Amino acid sequence: MDRHPIRWIACLLLALIGFIACATGTRRQSVETISARATWSRKAPMPMEISEVAVVAVGNKLYVIGGSTRERVDQQVNFEYDIATDSWSEKKPLPRGLTHAGVTSLKGKIYVIGAFTTAGHGDAVNSVYEYDPAIDTWRVLAPLKQARGSVGVTTLNGKIHAIGGRGVDKVTVATHEAYDPAGDRWTELAPLPRARDHLAVVAGDSLIHAIGGRLNAAADNVDLHDVYNPAANSWQAGAPLPTARSSVAGALYRERIFVAGGECRDKRTYPEVEGLDLKTGRWTSYTPMAIGRHGFGAAAVGRNLYFAGGASECGGGQRSNELLVFNLN
Repeated sequence: MDRHPIRWIACLLLALIGFIACATGTRRQSVETISARATWSRKAPMPMEISEVAVVAVGNKLYVIGGSTRERVDQQVNFEYDIATDSWSEKKPLPRGLTHAGVTSLKGKIYVIGAFTTAGHGDAVNSVYEYDPAIDTWRVLAPLKQARGSVGVTTLNGKIHAIGGRGVDKVTVATHEAYDPAGDRWTELAPLPRARDHLAVVAGDSLIHAIGGRLNAAADNVDLHDVYNPAANSWQAGAPLPTARSSVAGALYRERIFVAGGECRDKRTYPEVEGLDLKTGRWTSYTPMAIGRHGFGAAAVGRNLYFAGGASECGGGQRSNELLVFNLN
C-alpha cells in the first residue's frame, strides 16, 4: 500500500484536470463543427438597394418583388434572378407599389398578398396579385377579408395561408385567412394565439410554424413559436425562438426552418441565424451573417438558401442590394 496520501491526492487532481480539459475541448470542437457546417457567399447584386421586399423562388429562379427604397416607399419592382447564369433581369412590375408584402408560390405561380403603401406601416391594403413567370403577367385575385401588411404567408396542401400582420389602423392582428385558388375565395381559420406582425410563417412537415415577430414596436420582439395543425384547425406552442426578434427572413431548407436577421437590439439589427430541426423540434445556432439586417427575404433552391435585399440599420437605413447564399456543407 502506498504510504504517501499526498501522492494519491496529486494524481487524482491531475486526472480531474485532464478530464475537464478533455470535456471542454470536446464541447468547443462541437460548437466549432456546427459553425463550420454553414458557409456564406455572395452572388451578383440586385439592380437597386431595397428593403422590405417579398422574396420567393419558382424553379431555378428567384423573384424580389416590391419593397422600399430611398426614393420611394412603395416600389412596383419585380426582379428575376437566374441562378444558372448569376444574372438579374426586370420583369413586368406590380400593378401598384407595395411594401412589406407577403409572398408565396404554388404550382409555378407567385402570390403577393397584403402590404403597406405609405411610410410608417401606413395604409395597409387587402390586395392579392398572382404573377405567372411563364408569361410575365399579373392577375388580380379575390382580396383578403382584412387589409394588413407585414403579414406572414405560406402554402400548405394546395391552400395559401395569410397569418398575423398589421391593419389599416396600424393595430397588430391575429387574423388567419386561407385562400383556395380553385374557388378564388378566402376563409377565416383559427387565429394566432397572440397577435403579432413582422413574423416568419413557414410550412413544414404538414404543419405551419409562426415564429417570432413583434407585438407592436420593434422593441416588443417576441420569441413565440406557434404551430398550426390544419387537420384540427388549432394552434399549439412550439419550442421558442432562441433569439426574440422581428422583421426576419424565414424559409424551409433541408428539413429545417431557418430564421435569420431581424430588428432591433441596442439600435442594431440582428445577424443571428437559427434553424429548427423538424424531426427533433430543437433549435440550433448557425454561422451568423457578417452584417445584421432586416426587411429582407429568403428562399431555398437546391442545396442553397438565398437571402436578398434588406437594411442593415434599424428602421430602414443602409438598404442593401446584396444577394447572399447560405449553404450547409
